[in-house]
Amino acid sequence: MEHTPYIVSDVMTQTVVAIGQEAGFKEIVETMQQWKVSALPVLAGEGRVVGVVSEADLLPKEEFREGTPDRPERLRRSDDVRKAGALTAGELMSAPALTVHAGDTVAQAARTMARKSVKRLPVVDATGMLQGIVSRSDLLKVFLRSDEELAAEVRTDIVERLFPETPDEVAVHVTDGVVTLSGPLPDRALMPVAARLARAVEGVVDVTSELTGPAQAPTPPEPARPRS
Repeated sequence: MEHTPYIVSDVMTQTVVAIGQEAGFKEIVETMQQWKVSALPVLAGEGRVVGVVSEADLLPKEEFREGTPDRPERLRRSDDVRKAGALTAGELMSAPALTVHAGDTVAQAARTMARKSVKRLPVVDATGMLQGIVSRSDLLKVFLRSDEELAAEVRTDIVERLFPETPDEVAVHVTDGVVTLSGPLPDRALMPVAARLARAVEGVVDVTSELTGPAQAPTPPEPARPRS
């Protein structure tokens, strides 16, 4: 059976708390506290994502409570100074919203979060309508796959494909997500390929390779020399 990469729709949360552009500052804070989230998608119309308000967008209101900074600092942090005076989600939000699609792979979503230093991403369809939300903790769900499930995928999708003539000679063992491959291979060049493919399986923590090259045929004994 062929396995496909986990995609965002496999792990995302479909029930999403969101706010409209006219939501007030206090309403935003109360919604975050009630639902225990650190960011909220901001919607326009019937559900199109136009931005995201996070705790970081709200903090300037408190930071600059005692006054704005001096001119050099004010110029450098003009966006934060602006948000300190904002009253609605439309004024506070970061836009355009950083989003992903339900069909994106989990790896793609993880790269986006890492590169942009965000904790969660709204999931939208082709028209920008909200479908769900995916968080860092959602992406880690792939590591909950059982050792048996991982071993079965490595055997069927990697071992049996790479070595169709001798699949039984390669052993696959998985303990706590760590895959161990062992046994002789007909071609030493395939050893790093097998390890790399196993490491790419969703939920694999690491790979240990104990693979060896083809078994050496025993050297025939030299013929006995006749005695003189």
